[in-house]
Amino acid sequence: MKLYADEDRSDDVRDLTGPLYVSALALVEVTAALWRKHRMSELSREAAQTLAIEFAADFHGAGSARSRFLPVAAVLPVLDLAADLTDRYGLRAYDAVQLASAVAVRRIDNTCQVFACFDKGLSAAAGGEGFTTPFTH
Repeated sequence: MKLYADEDRSDDVRDLTGPLYVSALALVEVTAALWRKHRMSELSREAAQTLAIEFAADFHGAGSARSRFLPVAAVLPVLDLAADLTDRYGLRAYDAVQLASAVAVRRIDNTCQVFACFDKGLSAAAGGEGFTTPFTH
């Protein structure tokens, strides 16, 4: 969300270089959050629509521009791990899927060591899984 809507510490996220690994469910999660901001009168309908289009273009790539994100499919092994993480750390569903996606990536690419989030509980869980979490300290 912080890439698209101006929030506290948005600049920190906008400084991240990509591509960034995310769960494929981020497509729903971020879009829903943008429209929620509209329903809460934090964004106009036009702004929410523009930001949703920008996010979709970044997610899928647009024209000659590559995707800013590398989506991790929400396949059964990732979801099984996410379910385990909800028990282990008391995570919400989408948070657990994001963390499980990062763990899955790290199993393939051990250079994936940073988990970017601003939620203290999710950050603690990511730290418990061995990730560095630069934004919640």
